[in-house]
Amino acid sequence: MSEQQQNQLNIEISEEVAEGQYANLAIITHSHAEFVVDFVNVMPGTPKSKVKSRIILTPQHAKRLLNALADNIQKFEEANGPIKDIEEVQIPFHFGGPQAQA
Repeated sequence: MSEQQQNQLNIEISEEVAEGQYANLAIITHSHAEFVVDFVNVMPGTPKSKVKSRIILTPQHAKRLLNALADNIQKFEEANGPIKDIEEVQIPFHFGGPQAQA
């Protein structure tokens, strides 16, 4: 068995997870030991929105995610042009824990 085959990671995904969840808001909080990213689908005119998914990361993995997103955005923009942030979302809310950042 080659070294490359030994280092390969076998990842499986269930049908339900493969379908994904749509989110148009990410709420990020952190403590000294972890980053918590809540993904929310906010619909206009709806007074209440639910967290669709919560991902908890170590600080090291959060930084790796940041770098991977930056790399993928750069590649996307090289192929498709700049991504324009057409609206600034300002939603006044607070639901416990540290101040949220998106």
